[in-house]
Amino acid sequence: MQNLIAKQTIVLLQAYIQSLGFKAVIHFELEGGYSFAKQDVNKKLNFSAVNHTLKLLNIDGELVPEYWKNQWEYVSQFNGQSPLKEADNLAFVIENLPEIFSRQGVEHTLIKPVIWSGDQGKLGIDCDNIFIADNRAVHIPNAVQINVSVLNSENENIVAETTFGDNLQQAFLQTSLACSLLYLPEEEAFERLALKTRYGLSQELCSPVDISGGHQGSVALYKEVGKHNQAMGVKTLLVDLHNNALISESNWQETARIEHRLGASSLQYCPYINVVFALLNVIDAINSYQNPQTSLLDYPITHLPKSLNSTEQDIGAIALFEASDWFNHSINSIQRIFTNDRKEAFNTEELKNDLPENIGDQLKKCILDKYQQVTDIIY
Repeated sequence: MQNLIAKQTIVLLQAYIQSLGFKAVIHFELEGGYSFAKQDVNKKLNFSAVNHTLKLLNIDGELVPEYWKNQWEYVSQFNGQSPLKEADNLAFVIENLPEIFSRQGVEHTLIKPVIWSGDQGKLGIDCDNIFIADNRAVHIPNAVQINVSVLNSENENIVAETTFGDNLQQAFLQTSLACSLLYLPEEEAFERLALKTRYGLSQELCSPVDISGGHQGSVALYKEVGKHNQAMGVKTLLVDLHNNALISESNWQETARIEHRLGASSLQYCPYINVVFALLNVIDAINSYQNPQTSLLDYPITHLPKSLNSTEQDIGAIALFEASDWFNHSINSIQRIFTNDRKEAFNTEELKNDLPENIGDQLKKCILDKYQQVTDIIY
């Protein structure tokens, strides 16, 4: 029921954004791990074979090796897919990757926030990839990331425009605390946030501990430069005999985007709900972009919850989501706009069936019902 309502909501939000003259472009990245049986401990995954299978199944993405041993990353491809198709892609990968891996003899496919003692090693001082003899256990964090761009009617990426890119980043910063339950859906996700300090792995790991902006924060705005201050959108046009670039061009406007890096890899992560979350932020940013007097203000650095559940000292992610009405009221408002003013937008194949009344309230209830508990809300 939850996924059905979430899909209906995505279709509604896509249609609303299109009616404003824009198109949201959303791409996921998902990290995970794998292990073979003890007798095959030195065996490696054949990524080419996995990607061939994904292509045959019409999945707009591929798997690549990640930094740590036996760690992989699913990376979305830019095939012009809609946000709904992108959510379908990731939902399929989360559900079916274990079976695809098992064809190569993989015993365990790990889609979880932390792979405990997943590798060994300690980086040398001021080194990014040189390890010293200290073979301490490394607890590997796995993330799920949402990348968001927005195109106008001329197919131009307006995240490259100062006011819109800043507004979209501020929108995510302002909503990410109350909606942390959506992208941190299980208790181990909060263990992932504490790995750096709790286990002394601050040099080896880059997991976020707060909600911050800029171009290197947990909600990053990439335009001219990327996370490591590298030039964005560089394409090599000509190489020499040694494959060194001779001529390159840069078009950072095409690759400008928001990267929401707070999510934790989890079997409980719902791509559909998180696409709804992303689209609602796109709509808020468009409203501010079109009405400069409502521009979003800078949001201070905020620490994430420490748990799903509240304690006497801290409000948990469940209570924060339950207490906030931004998520459901925003969806309900858009539904009313379409119902009252833009009925013609419902004359599409995807929106031909009646939506549940106050679909935002219905979706929020589905999300909270999963946890099957009454949470004290601390205001």
